[in-house]
Amino acid sequence: MSSLESAIASLSASQPGKIPAAGPATDSLHHVADPKELLEEHILPKLDPVFLQYFVDVLSKQPPSHLVPLEETRNHPEKYRSPGALDTSSGYERVRDDVVSSQDGASIPVRVYHPDPMVHGPGPYPVHLNYHGGGFVLGDLWSDGQLCLSMREAGVVVIDVYSWLTPGESETIWGKCIQDAWASLNWARDSSSTLNVNPTSVSIGGISAGGHISLILQHMARDAGIELKLCLASVPSSMDAIWYTYYTDSPFSSFHEFHRAPVLPWTRIKYFGRFCTPKDKKHDIRQMWPDWWFAPIRAPNWSGLCETFIRTAEVDPLRDEGEAYGLKLVAGGTRVTLKRYLGCPHTFMHLPFMKQKVEYDQDAVAALRVAHGLQ
Repeated sequence: MSSLESAIASLSASQPGKIPAAGPATDSLHHVADPKELLEEHILPKLDPVFLQYFVDVLSKQPPSHLVPLEETRNHPEKYRSPGALDTSSGYERVRDDVVSSQDGASIPVRVYHPDPMVHGPGPYPVHLNYHGGGFVLGDLWSDGQLCLSMREAGVVVIDVYSWLTPGESETIWGKCIQDAWASLNWARDSSSTLNVNPTSVSIGGISAGGHISLILQHMARDAGIELKLCLASVPSSMDAIWYTYYTDSPFSSFHEFHRAPVLPWTRIKYFGRFCTPKDKKHDIRQMWPDWWFAPIRAPNWSGLCETFIRTAEVDPLRDEGEAYGLKLVAGGTRVTLKRYLGCPHTFMHLPFMKQKVEYDQDAVAALRVAHGLQ
């Protein structure tokens, strides 16, 4: 038995600790719980053993995500949310819901998290806007609930913004999420007295699709003369990926190396693409928005952008594009922090049993405190 096989056998036989148990698998989609069958051999040694245990005990026993109908996922979100998702709509102090009006009159739900005044004083506080992930197709105000509770410990007000998903009940199309995000940023500044925030101390951020949104807002804010203290983008996605015919169309090595990653494989990216840009609407959607909205790395102007902290995951097909974006910022004169979390898949920050997730939370609090002058 090879050392790799021994490690896998040991993981399979060990106690899972605090790793959540698997839910019932759909019989017609059931597949064997053997990582060697589901992951390419070069990926296995790169994964943190704790995550690999979770993959063996939980993920491998669930139906492949790209085979679950979208209606099923949306109608029963409790079955498909990540272990880190948290409903903070009740039972938590200094958390309240509000609504933002977008430029087309649509109502955008937001959840506002205030820090503890006994610890951080009476305010006004800096404000950080968070945009959730989910491939522009999934996600809600549960997705980053725990992360928002954690970030407010920096002494900032955190506003978690719901992105209307594609496809939506009112035929929501891709790109409206950017307009809504922009509306939420302006609302936070315009509502400073009501929110008890400092409109001159604003930061933005998000995970995956939310990271993509925050990178676009970074440029839009610069163009509008709005100073941001920080852009905190994590594992940012790129709409370019959903246009590929094959994964080999990507110019980034990590996309090739991890096209069968345990989280966000190529099959999952194509799944999101079917809903974001249906074949019969691709041309029209491309014509509606600036080209660089689909891939922020193609933005035309790299000067005068706010300080940025880009966090990537080692075992993630999107890793190299996110890091390449950071290097373009550096070339444009922006102060940038890049951090790659080793052993981690795409959405590791939603897995509370991983030590890298704890480190991720600590890094966010530290970065927000420094950016907003709360040290």
